[in-house]
Amino acid sequence: MPPQLALFLCLLFIGYIFWIDIKTKDGPSHELWIPLIWMFLAGSRYVSQWLNWSPSQLEAYHEGSPLDAIVFTLLIVGGLYVLSRRKIDWNLLVRQNKWIWLYFLYCGVSIVWSDFPFVSFKRWIKELGNPIMVLVILTDRRPVEAIDSILRRLAVAWLPLSIVFFKYFPTLGRQFHESTGELYATGVGQQKNSLGMLCLICGIYFSWKYLLKYKNKFRWNWQENIADLILMVLTVWLLNLSKSATAIVCLVVVVFLLLASRVEMFVKRPRNIITFLVVFIPVFFLLEVTFSLTDLVLDLLGRDRSLTTRVPIWVFLMGMVTNPIMGAGYYSFWMGERLQVIWGFTGRTINQAHNGYLEQYLNLGYIGLFFTGAIILAGLLKVRRQLIVDYPLGMLSLCFIVSTLLYNYTEASFYGINNMWLLLLFGITEANSQKHFVNETTKLDAANGIKQTA
Repeated sequence: MPPQLALFLCLLFIGYIFWIDIKTKDGPSHELWIPLIWMFLAGSRYVSQWLNWSPSQLEAYHEGSPLDAIVFTLLIVGGLYVLSRRKIDWNLLVRQNKWIWLYFLYCGVSIVWSDFPFVSFKRWIKELGNPIMVLVILTDRRPVEAIDSILRRLAVAWLPLSIVFFKYFPTLGRQFHESTGELYATGVGQQKNSLGMLCLICGIYFSWKYLLKYKNKFRWNWQENIADLILMVLTVWLLNLSKSATAIVCLVVVVFLLLASRVEMFVKRPRNIITFLVVFIPVFFLLEVTFSLTDLVLDLLGRDRSLTTRVPIWVFLMGMVTNPIMGAGYYSFWMGERLQVIWGFTGRTINQAHNGYLEQYLNLGYIGLFFTGAIILAGLLKVRRQLIVDYPLGMLSLCFIVSTLLYNYTEASFYGINNMWLLLLFGITEANSQKHFVNETTKLDAANGIKQTA
């Protein structure tokens, strides 16, 4: 098949599924296009990369692209406009999520001791777009259906395009490892780990949808379900092509967690799930210390025990820390002379520690790690309460938290325009402050005969 025809048919399929979704009566609000575009770009390529207007790698990392800055600024302004129109009790919202706001405040303060304060400041402003996108979703009139719609639309856009790129546009959809020369699939992502991440997100969504959300109320809709079946097959296929062991392990854990959530013991007493995790995590670390559990898992996955030279790099990076308490400043460790020294040591142009916890330590020090732990703990407490009120939504939040915690063992995703970070924020954020807005929406839905799901 000619590449142009394959791309046309792919776009036709995507457009058809979007058209079905949009024409649905009382479907998702048009305001959700803002976080949808944000997440699509974060999971694939920025606008400058799609248009091939990107600057050099070093220049792009330090200064970024003016075009991308404009696009993300417009999305942030659009998100703020949407929030300004909603009856949100901001005082309550801040109190409910005080650890998240304190974390972002500390990130902003850390700009003061950064060696590159202006670059760090610009990155911090862009970072604030993540909680704005999360709030646009969570303050929607039906937040469960909002996140459902966004994740499904992302899958519809990401997965078919990734297949077409890999099979028909190899310069866009494939990549050779710079050291070994091994061929990897990248799809619409920037590299193989990006493809693994987007497959992980799609896998979490479909697993949650069919293992839990539709557990007792599945209804056959041939257009939706056949499309979902195709997308699930593409998810598994692309995940295998990406060779991303991290994404595979995270998805297996999420599926296990969702299957466990169907057990009667957890259904009747949802808070037992959090208790189970609190007990399981110390047991896991005990097994890790005693039996080197990670090495066994890596052997089963056929991965090098050094995590593709990650461990030696981690040791080297620890030796470059000059301020263990406060770090180098928000998102500024990988700049200047340090970056040149690291590239000389590794022989590769890397720009992250491939470990989210170490990355936080390098940029924000022990204080940053403390805030990261605090927001995660607060998020688990929020999920514990949410499981009583809305069990499927609580489990989805828990899946986001658990998968992000695991993902950050070999990748760094606690910062920047990054979908794993955004999904963690979704999982830990409380947004019960739009009471007037929800009440008015409930009355409107009741008049239209729509039953609330959240």
